[in-house]
Amino acid sequence: METRSTSELTSALPDLWVGIGYPMEDEVPFTRWKKCNRGSCRFIIRILLESCIRNCDNFQVLEKDVLNVLEWETNQTVEAGVEIAFKPARVILQDLTGVPAVVDFAVMRDAVRDLGGNPDKINPICPADLVIDHSVQVDFSRSPDALDKNQELEFERNKERFQFLKWGAQAFNNMLIVPPGSGIVHQVNLEYLGRVVFEGSPEKPDMLYPDSVVGTDSHTTMINGLGIIGWGVGGIEAEAVMLGQAISMLLPKVVGYKLVGELSPLATSTDLVLTITKHLRSLGVVGKFVEFFGPGVTALSIADRATVANMCPEFGATVAYFPIDHGALDYLRQTNRSEEKVTLIEAYLKATNQFRDFNNEAQDPIFSEVVELDLSTVVTSVSGPKRPQDRVSVANMKKDFQDCLTNKDQDWNLKLEQNGFMVDSKRCRNSYFVHVRGAVSETRQL
Repeated sequence: METRSTSELTSALPDLWVGIGYPMEDEVPFTRWKKCNRGSCRFIIRILLESCIRNCDNFQVLEKDVLNVLEWETNQTVEAGVEIAFKPARVILQDLTGVPAVVDFAVMRDAVRDLGGNPDKINPICPADLVIDHSVQVDFSRSPDALDKNQELEFERNKERFQFLKWGAQAFNNMLIVPPGSGIVHQVNLEYLGRVVFEGSPEKPDMLYPDSVVGTDSHTTMINGLGIIGWGVGGIEAEAVMLGQAISMLLPKVVGYKLVGELSPLATSTDLVLTITKHLRSLGVVGKFVEFFGPGVTALSIADRATVANMCPEFGATVAYFPIDHGALDYLRQTNRSEEKVTLIEAYLKATNQFRDFNNEAQDPIFSEVVELDLSTVVTSVSGPKRPQDRVSVANMKKDFQDCLTNKDQDWNLKLEQNGFMVDSKRCRNSYFVHVRGAVSETRQL
């Protein structure tokens, strides 16, 4: 079958999204999915549901998985959790964990060749992107040619690894390797690799489906800011996905985080993310999905949303998701995605009721629980790199430090923590340590 042009796919969208194939005995689950997509189903759960239906083969992804996601509202309250199988659309790797994966595929090719088979048939089943960004060191700084000198040393030190990865880029199908010097993996993922909507597969070239990703870095969640569901996994799990395996996961609770108002001109995205991190850590969102909604989201750029999503590991959630809206489409244009591609993405998302209007309350889904933040209340603040939850506003910083100096432990007569300014009482038998925003200094012996 010949692949149709983007314009032809766009015009055929109503048929394409209704025509997803699945080996189920009846059309009840699929009909309910269409109803779910038009109702109050969480946008992030719609992506899990679509993936389950599209990949349902009653072997890796069972019809039971589809039904479990459909019954999310009931199953998310099960104390022991309900397990489902999920197949991401792609995998993203950085060179630290990507090199072992490429080595494993090379070894598999050797084994197939030794057995008399065709080694060229060994390729990732799931599309994989590898960004080389974890090899650079800072040997030169404060000079105009520092970047060039550091990159020269990077190539010199990692010559053998880079030659091997270059071979992998040419040898393997379904794998893209981004060369060194291109940027940080999460930046490249946002600006270049993120598809938002995938266009077809070798088996079904006319298929359109949402982008989703797992990566070998905990901050893979940064891509959630662009409306792409993604999170970090271990290297073995990522390699299993590359080999076509599904991820086993518990059906998550979804916390709705409503944003209203606008940020003060003096407040930055860093102030916003520190405020949200402290709030969500106190709420307790470990193992949960967080989905942002409300009119305040429209006041945030994709850079702001990505900054919030990037801190997902710090506040403990699996995903911090911003559904796709016009702001996301504008970002795609700014990062040089073709207008034809953006038009296709918009048409597909609207046809499948996955396009978000944050000002339309009728689109607000039903969540496990809802919390709210008025962006106008976010103030300039500081926090340590190791304890981002100990946020202190700049206006209160002097008082916070003074309070720290006067706090006493009744048993040991020792000064204890006050927000970001902290003394570790567990280590006070021998030394008195003051932790100020992550920096540690020994002030006196006891």
